[in-house]
Amino acid sequence: MSQPLTILLVDDNGLRASIIEEGLREAGHSEVSIVTTVAGLVKRIEVLEPDVIVVDLENPNRDQLEHFFQVSRVVKRPMAMFVDRSDAASIEAAIEAGVSAYVVDGLKKERIKPILDMAISRFNAVSRLSRELAEARSELAERKVIDRAKGILMKAKKLDEDQAYKLLRRTAMNENRRIGEVAANLVNAYNLLGDD
Repeated sequence: MSQPLTILLVDDNGLRASIIEEGLREAGHSEVSIVTTVAGLVKRIEVLEPDVIVVDLENPNRDQLEHFFQVSRVVKRPMAMFVDRSDAASIEAAIEAGVSAYVVDGLKKERIKPILDMAISRFNAVSRLSRELAEARSELAERKVIDRAKGILMKAKKLDEDQAYKLLRRTAMNENRRIGEVAANLVNAYNLLGDD
C-alpha cells in the first residue's frame, strides 16, 4: 500500500502505543490517532473514519477479546490485532468476527507495515467475496421467484415456458420495472388469491 493510511491505534499502554506509533510513522503513516480506552470506541471510529484499526492487547481476557470482536463486526474496517498470548478458541473467534490480522507474540515495529498491508488486502478480499455471495444468493432467490411466476402463467394462461418468460419480460419492460419485481408481484397476488 503506497499511500499513507489513516490509522486508529487502540492500546491502553502508553509506552507500547508510542513504539507502535513510531513504527507506523516510519512506515509513512503520519495520520495516527491513539485511543487508550475502549469506552465509546465505536463512536470514535465513526468520527475518525480510519482506514485501518490497530489493536494491541498485552494479556487480553475473554471479555476484552469479545468486546473487540463485537467492534470488528460493527465497524466494517480492516482490523489488525496484536496479542502477547492466545489460544485456539480466541484465534477462531477472531476469524469469525472478521479480524483481518491476528498476530500473537510478534509486535515489532518493522513488521507493522507488512502486517497492515496484509490485513487490508485480506479485509478487501473477504468483503468482495461477501458481496459476491450476497449477490449470488439474491440472484438465485430472484430466479426461483421468476420460475414460480412462469409456472403460474403457464398454468393460468396455458402457455409454454418460453411464452411465460416473454410475457413477464414484456410486462417488466412496459412498466419499467425489473423482471424479478414483476414476478414477485405476480407470485404474491397468486398466493393472496389462494389458488395454490
